[in-house]
Amino acid sequence: MKYFYVVIFLWSSCFLQAQSNEDKILSLQEFLGYVKLYHPMVKQANLTLTQAEAKLLKARGAFDPKLAYKLSKKEYKDKEYYDKQDVLFKIPTWYGVEFKAAYENNTGEYLNPESTVPEDGLFSAGVSVSVAKNLLINDRMAQLKQAKLFNKQAEAEQQLQVNQILHDATKTYAKWLQLYKNNSVYNSFLTNAETRFSGIVKSFKAGDKAAIDTVEAAVLVDNRMLLQEKSRLALLKARLELSNYLWSSENTPVELQEDVLPDVNVVTNFVTEELIDTIQFKANEHPKFTSLQFKQQSLVVEKRLKMNNLLPEVNLQYNFLTEKPREINSLTRANYKGGIEVKFPLFLRKERGDLKLAKAKLNDIDFELQQQKVILDNKFTATKTAIQSYKKQLKTAKKMVKGYQTMVAAEERKFTLGDSSLFLINSREAKLIEAKLKAIETENKLLEERANLILLNQQL
Repeated sequence: MKYFYVVIFLWSSCFLQAQSNEDKILSLQEFLGYVKLYHPMVKQANLTLTQAEAKLLKARGAFDPKLAYKLSKKEYKDKEYYDKQDVLFKIPTWYGVEFKAAYENNTGEYLNPESTVPEDGLFSAGVSVSVAKNLLINDRMAQLKQAKLFNKQAEAEQQLQVNQILHDATKTYAKWLQLYKNNSVYNSFLTNAETRFSGIVKSFKAGDKAAIDTVEAAVLVDNRMLLQEKSRLALLKARLELSNYLWSSENTPVELQEDVLPDVNVVTNFVTEELIDTIQFKANEHPKFTSLQFKQQSLVVEKRLKMNNLLPEVNLQYNFLTEKPREINSLTRANYKGGIEVKFPLFLRKERGDLKLAKAKLNDIDFELQQQKVILDNKFTATKTAIQSYKKQLKTAKKMVKGYQTMVAAEERKFTLGDSSLFLINSREAKLIEAKLKAIETENKLLEERANLILLNQQL
């Protein structure tokens, strides 16, 4: 039994070790997944939606039924001047209509005659209507409509913020990948230089090489070590920069360890011809354009409200009065309380000025929408063209790398046969290093252009 547990423990250890080795590769998709889930700025972007929902709830509150109670008393020198109690229940509706129910109970020696009511109080039920201004649109209607539009606009703004974060994160990953590949190149050629130096020293001791050859080989090793150290430092900085995007579920920053490596095949997997060719870009579906459209609709509501303010304010009220509210027959036209109120500014300068400003804002947003559509279309065209161009450049750069590799290999064979020099080999290798770094740089630019598609809401 003890032997069985030992076997299970060793098998589990081997499995976990193998799993951890696989986890050392941090793919771009996995990295962006962590950013979406835990990055503070993504969570902060979600707060925009929360604020918009709160504003929408506040705007809906304007249509909540209202219950009011008012008590007013006066006593002086042991005399009750008046004791007035009013209860009001009001239900606002979508248009400029309000339903009301009220109860009055007033007593006192010096009560105003119009406030006199039966002993058990007086009940009323009626309606208040705005027949001109505020009938089809009013402040509360406009605020609710604009709050709904703002909620949708906030969703688009949130998507814009998230896209920007993912774009920046992708470019940071691309930089980390580029510097990792650069460091691998410098490490490889440093190893070559050290191996060649060791061989030349042995040849010098055997009398086959001159002493100056060992000096030249040693200088090359020092040069490669210097380049490798600079590359290592740049890679360290890139790794720390990438760590800025890594957070845990407990809002704790996570530092990327040195043994975690980028996916060297990310360009092949992430920028394919099929994906690029099948992109169907529509500017009017971009979050920026959508946000402007919702803003435009909100300004249309504002314009309607300003036009409504040009109308005269005419308010009608009619209330049935009864002492017995439980008896429907008691509500007759013989007992009522009503009235009409009319207001109209003579010059309407304020109202006309507000309307003029609302129209100007609408014209401004129309121009902005037209400009934004052109900008987005041109950005997409430029990005797609750049991707296709960099793919061609990368193909050519890789072809050049193969050519230089062949030339270096041929020069090394000639050197072995004594038909070449260390200087020529170093020159060939310098060109090969330059070609490899150029290919890596082109890959990085290709990945950055692919990241630009995220800003165009093309996350594929």
